[in-house]
Amino acid sequence: MNNDDTQMLTTLKVLIIGESGVGKSRFLLRFSDNIFDEDKTATVGVDYKVKQLEINDNRVKLTIWDTAGQERFRTLSPGYYRGAQGAILVYDICNCQSFRQLDRWISELDTFSTKINVVKMLVGNKIDQKHSREVTYEEGDRFARKHSMLFIEASARTSEGVQVAFEELVEKILETPSLWEKTEAAIRSIDKNYSDNAPTRCSC
Repeated sequence: MNNDDTQMLTTLKVLIIGESGVGKSRFLLRFSDNIFDEDKTATVGVDYKVKQLEINDNRVKLTIWDTAGQERFRTLSPGYYRGAQGAILVYDICNCQSFRQLDRWISELDTFSTKINVVKMLVGNKIDQKHSREVTYEEGDRFARKHSMLFIEASARTSEGVQVAFEELVEKILETPSLWEKTEAAIRSIDKNYSDNAPTRCSC
């Protein structure tokens, strides 16, 4: 174990999930490398980044998984949900269909995650394109409150809201020690029953 690892409070696994085309990979790249790749193609399978973050004088290592949103790759995803302490659910504010699909992503996260009370952050991406907006801020905020999620609107292109989204997510995870401390209380029972949520409706 190197010296950097010994100074880490913990290592956290964070997922970025959502429909294909909402900008998940660019969102991750903006956070990890502070660049915006205009020509970045859709992720095939899973992309993986590691980044350190300091929150309230605590240094943590993030392992961030960008799971593909394309339907044909969804069979790859169950294993990547396991062990995650946090999840960022991304939709495109200019694409109402990506917003409508959030219930399905939450259901999949709840089904395959192995931690109790995984912290969720809802991100409405592409606010640099407000002229094409189809989902209002109020609709995003209302959905987040309904599902007990954090919420922010952001732009991978301009970087607005990206850093804050990760910082607030990690801060909330650290406030929930059962998620990251090595205790049996953080393990979900396999035979737990899950309730379905009503479909999401937006004004578009």
